Amino acid sequence: QVHLVESGGGLVQAGGSLRVSCAASGRPFSNNGMGWFRQAPGKEREFVAAIAWGDGTTYYANAVKGRFTISRDSAGNTGYLQMNKVTPEDSAVYYCAVPDGRLYGLAWYNSQSYTYWDQGTQVTVSS
Repeated sequence: QVHLVESGGGLVQAGGSLRVSCAASGRPFSNNGMGWFRQAPGKEREFVAAIAWGDGTTYYANAVKGRFTISRDSAGNTGYLQMNKVTPEDSAVYYCAVPDGRLYGLAWYNSQSYTYWDQGTQVTVSS
């Protein structure tokens, strides 16, 4: 069983920065990776970013490219999402997720590719 614990959400002003973390435990992830998704009220859950644990390849949604950075620690158990130049449109519940196996190509962008999810953390950007 995999356990994900996310932290770092909160309130931030537009134009500011915020970092959320997601610590994974329960099994090794050397062949997998981590994804971040978000869901705003009345909207569907959408892909934000993902990182492959093995080679560090990153994937970003167009809406956050150039502003958000996903990374991982050297031990491979914790992922980070650094959010810069945030706007009110970034306000949402952010979720981290881990797949049960290796992902390829467009699968990184699909929420159905991920097996384990955390409880989510609220990020609110004030204008």
